[in-house]
Amino acid sequence: MHILIGGYTKHESEGIYQFDFIGAGNEAHLEQGRNVVKVGGPTYFQKAGDLIFTIKNENGQGGIAAYRRGKLVSQLIHDGSSPAYVGINQDKRLLYTANYHTGMLSVISYDEQGQLTLLDQVKHEDRALGPKPEQDTAHPHYFDETPGGHLVSCDLGQDRVDFYAFKDGKLSHLASYQNEDGFGTRHLVFDPSGQYFYVTGELSSQVNVVKFDEASWMFQNVATYSTIPADWDKHNGAAAIRMSKDGRFIYVSNRGNDSIAVFEVKADHTLKLIQRVSTFGEFPRDFNWDEEEAYVVAANQNTNNATLYARNAADGSLTPLVKNIQVPEGTHVLFTE
Repeated sequence: MHILIGGYTKHESEGIYQFDFIGAGNEAHLEQGRNVVKVGGPTYFQKAGDLIFTIKNENGQGGIAAYRRGKLVSQLIHDGSSPAYVGINQDKRLLYTANYHTGMLSVISYDEQGQLTLLDQVKHEDRALGPKPEQDTAHPHYFDETPGGHLVSCDLGQDRVDFYAFKDGKLSHLASYQNEDGFGTRHLVFDPSGQYFYVTGELSSQVNVVKFDEASWMFQNVATYSTIPADWDKHNGAAAIRMSKDGRFIYVSNRGNDSIAVFEVKADHTLKLIQRVSTFGEFPRDFNWDEEEAYVVAANQNTNNATLYARNAADGSLTPLVKNIQVPEGTHVLFTE
């Protein structure tokens, strides 16, 4: 098993690094990382077989690029900022990107060789911006598939979740769910039933539980929970959110409080905080787990380190195993075979 970690390349990082996962139980650890893809600014990426599809940002240009065994095979690059997120459907050979700076959502196809083709784009216009300084324009931060095969985006600038159809190579808007003003809608996850989603508010440091019907596009705001302590008075930005495959636990990273908040999902789909564990570094933008969800790795962007945890599937808790794993400017974590 391996772990890929990439991020910014403003200082020491040269791109995407691979770490070998060694051992099991309390003996589990990561071997020293090695650079496997030399690329500028791979802040988010996906893997399909021997292809890696990554955000690329170099020399005032940004976009998405495909690499095979460390070699560039295709790219879609433009002047200006790169996307912030890349989603993938390997069966359809489709990629989904959200560009935080330009407001653009894109659907891109790829073939067996990794050749990329832009299929369609839509731009989020500045319709109803939030009240906070970070909400100066539309800022889509996430674009991926729903349980029903539609597409969904999260827009931090407009506190909004938008749903789209993609048919005959074209995107069309279907529905919207509005978070409260200043929420800073960032990422979301769907529960196994496909009837609830849990969305993080980066600016409010909250998780909003929403019941929805993907046929009628009816939404019900169930409850909202803080990811940080009630007495926390310093800056914090909630970032990554993940849900265990059994739907029993939600995990959210806090940049500022520098922790992972662990919530139990109760029978009525409301949440109960069961743990808030340190990431032993600063600014954990992302974390991820292996296929069995037995181990978690969190990357701390500002302190160039990562932490390995063991995950208890019965109660959802995380136990630190190895701290201060050296990772330069890490912002995205991906377990691979």
